[in-house]
Amino acid sequence: MKHHLIDDHDLGLQHDLERIAALRDRRRVLGFMLSGGAAAFIAGCGGGDGSATTSSSTTSSSGSSSSGSSGSSGTCVANAEETAGPYPGDGSNTVNGAVSNVLTESGIIRSDIRSSFGSSSTVAGGVPLTLTLSLVNTNNTCASLAGYAVYLWHCSREGGYSLYTSNIQNENFLRGVQVSDSSGLLTFQTIFPGCYTGRYPHIHFEVYPSASAATLYTNKILTSQIALPRDICTTVYSGATGYTASVSNLSGITTSNDNVFGDNSAAQIAAMTPSLAGSIAAGYTGNMTIGVGA
Repeated sequence: MKHHLIDDHDLGLQHDLERIAALRDRRRVLGFMLSGGAAAFIAGCGGGDGSATTSSSTTSSSGSSSSGSSGSSGTCVANAEETAGPYPGDGSNTVNGAVSNVLTESGIIRSDIRSSFGSSSTVAGGVPLTLTLSLVNTNNTCASLAGYAVYLWHCSREGGYSLYTSNIQNENFLRGVQVSDSSGLLTFQTIFPGCYTGRYPHIHFEVYPSASAATLYTNKILTSQIALPRDICTTVYSGATGYTASVSNLSGITTSNDNVFGDNSAAQIAAMTPSLAGSIAAGYTGNMTIGVGA
């Protein structure tokens, strides 16, 4: 090897330029890996309410963000692919023999999803919850994703789903689509979901590349779920009106034994749990970063 080091000085300018280029490429690759660009595949979640696929994950970080600044941090976690469950209303299944697809209805693009729209204006009762989501690209150093659409839905405080549960099949509240702004941010105003038997408290969402694509489930690029902070769940369920059944349901379930969240890593659960603050009287506000392999 020593004679190579001596001879290198006599091979001319072209050889020197080639070596410099090679070193620069190696540094670029190393920097990409350190920034979280090298994704490792992890198993997606199964569970009693649907199947799941695999998802990529980058280096771990906190899942919360108060602004779009996280989009340039270079470190984020790709949200795990999860089941949409049996109540998506995105055109992927039927109710009473008819395809259920709220995404094609006029009025679905909205920030406040507490009321039904169209033929009904019924408002879902519950503790107010305002959730700001920051969309980032885990394949591009966590850069903000502008112009992407998120379809978000969840159960009522009683644990039922509009469009599906027998007494609220004619309602479409607690469902809506928002489009991310230039900083990758979007906000939903909703209510704190209840906890029903067999599932940890959660919120469903699907990510689409644009609002025009957010009309049918086949166009989605990510399906996942948000795990709600257990301490806030305990406070709301024990102190707010209408959440009585959630108290006992929560006592028997954790993210570890939940049939969807149970096989996620600690880093993924942290990324999938929003940071919330507030009170039952004033409502809760919070934020969360959603990592998408766009």
